[in-house]
Amino acid sequence: MKLNEIHATPGAARKRTRVGRGRSSGLGKTSGKGQKGQGAHNKHKQAGFEGGQTPLARRFPKRGFTNFHRETYCYVNVGQLEKLASLGAEIDVTLLRKKGVVSDVLAGLRVLGDGELKSALTVKAMHFSKTAKEKIEKAGGKAILLTKEAAA
Repeated sequence: MKLNEIHATPGAARKRTRVGRGRSSGLGKTSGKGQKGQGAHNKHKQAGFEGGQTPLARRFPKRGFTNFHRETYCYVNVGQLEKLASLGAEIDVTLLRKKGVVSDVLAGLRVLGDGELKSALTVKAMHFSKTAKEKIEKAGGKAILLTKEAAA
C-alpha cells in the first residue's frame, strides 16, 4: 500500500457545503443563517455568552481558594483506643473501620492524645500527636509510624 492509494471509507468524508452561491442552491442570499441577529453576522460568538442571562462565570462568587490536593485524615483519640483494647494488641485503620470507630479511611489515620490509656497496644497510624505517642509508650505499647506507601 502506498500513500497515494489510501482513500477515506465511502461516506466518511463529506463534501463541504458551499453557501451563498445563488438562490437555486437552497443556501443563497442569507446562506442558511436567517435574517439579522447575532447568529447572522460574521462575528465569533462570545465564549460563555448565555443570551443576555447572567453567565455562569459571573453568577458564582470569586472569593476563597479550594485546595484540591488537600488530604483529609480520620482521627482517633487515645481514649477510644482504650475501649478497643479487648479486641487485640495491634490496632490499625482497617480494624477501626470494621468496628465502626471511623467511618472512612480517607488519607490515613491520625492518633490524638485525648483520654487515658492503660493497655499495652501496638498502634499503626500515619501521624501521632506528642501526647498520644507519650501515652501509648507509657502504657507499654508501640506507636508505629506508617508511610503513605505502607498504608496503601
